[in-house]
Amino acid sequence: MKINKIKFQNFRIYKGENEILFAPNASKNISIIAGKNGFGKTTFLTSLIWVFYGKMMSEVEDKYKKDIKNAGGYEKFIKTLLNREVKTDYENNSKINPVLSVEIELKDILIPSIPCKSVVIKRSYDLKTDVEDLKITIDGLENELTKEVGFEVFINDFILPREIAKFFFFDAEKIVSLAEAKSKSELKNLSKAYSEVLGIKKYEDLKKNLETLLTKLRRSGASPLQQTKLFELADTETELTELIDFNIEKQANIDREITNHRINSDSLQEKLIREGNGITLEELQKMKSERDTLKQESVEIKNKLKKLMDIAPLVIAGKKLAQLNGQLIFEQNSNTKSVDKTFLINELNSFSTALLKNLESLSLDPASKSKVAEALSKTLSEKEISKEKSNSGTILLDFTQEQFRNFEAVFNNIKGAFSSQFNAVVQEEKNNRMYLSKVYQQIKQAEARKDNPLAQKLREEKIELENKITVLNLDKGKLIEAIDVLNTRLTSTRKVLSEYEKNFKLVETDQKKYEVTEKLLIKINTIIQKIKEDKKYSLQKSIMLGLKKIMHKNDFIHNIRVNVVDDVMDIDLLDKNDQIIDKDSLSKGEQQLYATALLKALVDESGIKFPVFIDSPLQKFDKYHSKNIIKEFYPAISEQVVLFPLLEKELSELEYDYLKPNVNKVFVIENNNNGSSFKPFAVDQLFTHLKQEQDVYAN
Repeated sequence: MKINKIKFQNFRIYKGENEILFAPNASKNISIIAGKNGFGKTTFLTSLIWVFYGKMMSEVEDKYKKDIKNAGGYEKFIKTLLNREVKTDYENNSKINPVLSVEIELKDILIPSIPCKSVVIKRSYDLKTDVEDLKITIDGLENELTKEVGFEVFINDFILPREIAKFFFFDAEKIVSLAEAKSKSELKNLSKAYSEVLGIKKYEDLKKNLETLLTKLRRSGASPLQQTKLFELADTETELTELIDFNIEKQANIDREITNHRINSDSLQEKLIREGNGITLEELQKMKSERDTLKQESVEIKNKLKKLMDIAPLVIAGKKLAQLNGQLIFEQNSNTKSVDKTFLINELNSFSTALLKNLESLSLDPASKSKVAEALSKTLSEKEISKEKSNSGTILLDFTQEQFRNFEAVFNNIKGAFSSQFNAVVQEEKNNRMYLSKVYQQIKQAEARKDNPLAQKLREEKIELENKITVLNLDKGKLIEAIDVLNTRLTSTRKVLSEYEKNFKLVETDQKKYEVTEKLLIKINTIIQKIKEDKKYSLQKSIMLGLKKIMHKNDFIHNIRVNVVDDVMDIDLLDKNDQIIDKDSLSKGEQQLYATALLKALVDESGIKFPVFIDSPLQKFDKYHSKNIIKEFYPAISEQVVLFPLLEKELSELEYDYLKPNVNKVFVIENNNNGSSFKPFAVDQLFTHLKQEQDVYAN
């Protein structure tokens, strides 16, 4: 399946009619749409999501869900898609036609039982009538199939399921979030993406519905008195969930504010340095890169130190810990040697009785018998006293073998490697602090002179931004604490609710329904788990193959392990010793390489042939990895690939030369007072155009 052309009418920055013709080529699968920031690259991707999914676009990605929510719902959001000038002109003159639309033509599409050359999808919205309209034609004609199943269902079932659309329209920077997945919620999102790609989301939806039905059946058996308590607990659960969601959203907003302030602060820092002593941009970037690396190392060192500090109280205990070890060793030895006292006495008494009985057959005189019996009794008494003396110590702790082994492992670690590990980490932290201080000092010395009014103004603005960041970080810390407290309360409430529901007595009919639903739920869970287990090996192989193609460190990642447990999925990167590589230790570029390989593996696993659109390509890669991505990744990820680069920053002329053999079409987004439009260029004229534009500005 390929996109032949796209036509825009009054869609946001694209005022009037704008058409882009891709004319796919079997031997050259890449098209370039270049443009400056704010010219409409992201708007282009938004238009594609809208034309395919309309009001269901909120299910494609969280970004669109937030945009719709912030606008006050889809009905208000759709009005923001209309070009602002057209909207203003309509408000001043009602005769103007305030219509926005996006039309897309697909070629080489396979629809079961319907041979066709092209499918055209057009979605439009008329502000005057407040009506959205969707039309689909197959080879220029309306088709009974599209009408029968419904246009929205047709797109979802025969073109591209909305659950996996985000893997075909993606921002290269945002896709790194998949690689950084670490918390349980993030790993659940990764598992959800995996489920969507494998096409088992319908099973997981059914699983959720069955779980809801079980809860409903359990609660139906509550008495009126129990119902009151049940409603109280359910209301508390709902309130806590809503509060957690609200706080998470607030935290996300704070994170965005902090990011924006940091960008502005860094920008002011650059201006300060250049104002102060004319430092070159390359030197500035090098200093900033070194500072960021040291800050990242500082975080990692502190995490290591934190882990060691967890054992510190035991080290401080010193002699007491040694005494505890001695006591435990004594108890373990005692337990090994000791025998049940009652059992031992019974055995000895039994032996004594049998011996005396056998003595009768020897026809001994009564005096001899009496002496033998007395000697035997005395010997047994001495043995008992000796046993009691040997076990004169007191059992205080009574550890099991497993508990003793766990303690012994910790104790041996403290005696052996702990001291050297701790000293090494402390020294590492001192060195890092010293180097970081030195870099900060260099940056500070490079700032503008005190008597420079512009530098003074820049410095004041920077200090103001830093203060705002500090306040926001404090607010964020309080929010995280509040979320932790709420999560603890929610877990406790759910546990109480679950235990309380077990006390309800179901009527016979509901009991049968409950048992049948439980069996169905077990079967569904088994099916989901089996599909994920069966497919994870091909995913491992696909990710590893992708990494080998694009990474220049061939022995860095030796293998991949996919772990799927319930609704949580994690991916381990393994070195040649089968040790797990911490993803935090990867550079931003390496993280994006891993995310790129993961993305390609997920696209391959989906089995869907659809064009891939990539915003912000090559941003975090060095020249070696960029070359690998250009030669190995882009030509192979799909039969049609559309890139949206920022020229010179996200795609250099040298990188473009590597890409050129696979480039079919080149467009530049141009912007003027009337909005943005597309201008086609010959494949070898892209950077010629850029240089001409730079010459115009220079003159």
